[in-house]
Amino acid sequence: MRAYQILPGDGIDGLQCVDFPHRELGNGEVRIRVHAVSLNYRDLMVASGNYLVTVDDPIIPCSDGAGEVVATGPGVTRVQPGDRVAASFFPYWQDGPTAPDKVRHALGGDVDGMLAEEVVLDEDALVKIPDAMSFVDAATLPCAGVTAWNAIFESSNAVRPGDTVLLLGTGGVSVLGLQLARAAGLNAIITSSSDTKLQRAKELGARHVINYRTTPEWQEEVLRATDGAGAQVVLEVGGQGTVNRSIASTAMGGSIAIIGGVSGFGGEVNPATLLATAKRLVGVYVGSRAMLEKVVRFAEATGLQPVVDRVFTFDQAREAYRHMESGSHFGKVVITVT
Repeated sequence: MRAYQILPGDGIDGLQCVDFPHRELGNGEVRIRVHAVSLNYRDLMVASGNYLVTVDDPIIPCSDGAGEVVATGPGVTRVQPGDRVAASFFPYWQDGPTAPDKVRHALGGDVDGMLAEEVVLDEDALVKIPDAMSFVDAATLPCAGVTAWNAIFESSNAVRPGDTVLLLGTGGVSVLGLQLARAAGLNAIITSSSDTKLQRAKELGARHVINYRTTPEWQEEVLRATDGAGAQVVLEVGGQGTVNRSIASTAMGGSIAIIGGVSGFGGEVNPATLLATAKRLVGVYVGSRAMLEKVVRFAEATGLQPVVDRVFTFDQAREAYRHMESGSHFGKVVITVT
């Protein structure tokens, strides 16, 4: 069985394909033949050694993957050989509010992930996917899809059709957030430095698009586009470079979901800007298996097909990482395995 390994901090060039022996399945464990893996910005952070957790030994990277169950260990009842499944980002967070024990491990971060021909996971970490959903599409959902779902529908105040969601950039979370918002009857505003990407976002249903390079005070444009009200939910991915503009773009009583820090974490937020308008800053760290199940059901019911920018082969894993690193992608970058 071939798998990629990386020692966090070694960079993309440190990604190595190695041979692993099969091991016996323990109680509750499932062997999965992986068919597709998708990349997230977090995978670049792991490669560069800038992720939230550190490890001393090489790991199999990538949290997001989908495949087919090929064998089950003693006591497994949730799945059986032949089932098509996706893996949950947090293997121990099945449902309910987050807690330290539920997020103690994350695939491809501090424990082995999905960039392998076969993986062994606990049955409780798996979600069945419908026959009509491709492995490529399913592989895009565990991190980016769940993060967007959590930010818009779980961690915010209850949104209603006609409310506005502001999405920063056109990476995997933001584009999937745009698709989820439009399918739910929400108005979407999205930002980018690329007019070409903004045109693609309009074709996906964005109500309003903003080029943040030509409109550096983009929060004012968000207010103009919403008749001064602001967005009910903001997916904040920028960090210290954008958080105050995101707060200014938010409607009274709205939520700013902090889901990333592309420009770094830090910076000063004046609490008065939240207090006087009852706005909420909410940290969103992906989500539970139950949320992934909801995303899968929602995609099936609405016919939502995640935007995939480019698909690479297993042998092109480094090229896939470099494409992700270039920032030229729109939507998800996927690696097919078998």
